[in-house]
Amino acid sequence: MRFMIIIKSDEKTDAGRVPSEAEFTAMAQFNQEMADAGILVGAEGLLDSGKGARVQMSGGKTTITDGPFTESKELVAGFWMIKVDSLEEAIDWASRVPSPPEIETNLEVRQVVDAAEHYAETYTEELKEGEDKLRDQIAENQ
Repeated sequence: MRFMIIIKSDEKTDAGRVPSEAEFTAMAQFNQEMADAGILVGAEGLLDSGKGARVQMSGGKTTITDGPFTESKELVAGFWMIKVDSLEEAIDWASRVPSPPEIETNLEVRQVVDAAEHYAETYTEELKEGEDKLRDQIAENQ
């Protein structure tokens, strides 16, 4: 099973707070620990919402809104993609994320959907084959 551990943003991170060297070092060590355990699929941080945009599509109309966005606690500051055997194991890894004592860290752990498994009624074999081809193409492009 694949899970995404989502790092929630806050007012400071969305204002462009730069982590200290010690924080970067702790995070690099944590990432290496997950890689050594064979569970790390990907890990990235995101720039603040002021350097992004929202794209909303509704009723055939597309609306673009430039950042920054006011509700920082609903924003994402970064993520890890991991492959583990259970939600409990994903939560265990999330509980090890380095967090300086002076900073409140909020994480969300979400399972990545396997469309063929979870939506078997409408997810055809043809769609599954197309998804497999796409995953192979993505892996080749890495």
